[in-house]
Amino acid sequence: MQPFLFDRAGSVAEALRAVTDATVVAGGTNLVDYMRLGVVSPKRLVDISGLSQETAALGRITLDHQGLRLGALVRMAEAEDHPGIRAHYPVLADSLGLAASRQIRTMASLGGNLLQRTRCEYFREASWPCNKRRPGSGCAALDGLNRQHAVLGTSDACIATYPGDMAQALLVLDAQVELTGPRGVRLVPVAKVHRQPGATPYLETTLAPDELITALVVPASPWSWRSRYVKVRDRRSYAFALVSAAVALDLEGGRVKQARIALGGVATVPWRAEAAEAALVGKPLDEGAARVAADAAFAGARTRAHNAFKVPLGQEVLVQALLQAGALQPPPPTSRNGVTHA
Repeated sequence: MQPFLFDRAGSVAEALRAVTDATVVAGGTNLVDYMRLGVVSPKRLVDISGLSQETAALGRITLDHQGLRLGALVRMAEAEDHPGIRAHYPVLADSLGLAASRQIRTMASLGGNLLQRTRCEYFREASWPCNKRRPGSGCAALDGLNRQHAVLGTSDACIATYPGDMAQALLVLDAQVELTGPRGVRLVPVAKVHRQPGATPYLETTLAPDELITALVVPASPWSWRSRYVKVRDRRSYAFALVSAAVALDLEGGRVKQARIALGGVATVPWRAEAAEAALVGKPLDEGAARVAADAAFAGARTRAHNAFKVPLGQEVLVQALLQAGALQPPPPTSRNGVTHA
């Protein structure tokens, strides 16, 4: 690990001044790994974890009739344990509880989790060519061991998989990211935060260099409570998804009025499966309809030598998630109003 300077931001304004020439860190659970491996060598780190005391909203969960607001510095474990989130946004609670280890979830911030980098073992091992680390050097995964790699949203420059879980849940909840910068505050849909690799896989998000995530905003919706996240991995804990599916459903008379589907472990970005959603609308939610949707979700898959198994596995996981969500019962109507957790 190379020497670096370490500072603590005393205010949001101070953090914004630092963000253009320093690496901002809250939990640091990903960044420290990269620094130890020599993948990144920041010259200066600015810690913003103390800003939840200076600006309380950054560390607060607020749930009311309008929806859910999550401060960017809320820890994953705090949101996972929140009773209102468990009742009204189960897909979000599921995704947080299945991510990493409890120790990491206690440290990692929600804002940092959303921005974790699309990556693979070739990115983490600095001796291999990687277009994300060194633009133009090539992608060793294309003809290498690519069992863990993406089958959706890939390009000839990169087939690494977006590894997060929470982002898929936020996608199906139509969440927005609150960004704060010198030009003020703006809201961006989670669906527009991450970039597909194309020819520039080193450009991973649409955030401006001088912006910080200050909150995640989830609107109230008729499908938020009928939602589920299902994840399959090589071991029961502390592993990235081989495939995962987040679903949220609005049912009327047993038929699908609206569906939200996002896939993880199979794409270069958090992946919204809009063709699968369209296949369900107006249909009764049964196994047959779920399988038609699952086929549509992977119709555009582009497999490599070792990861073709992700298509049938992903289809089965999506079917399971749809049927589980469809079987959920609504939460008590009084459990939402006025719930605030700091």
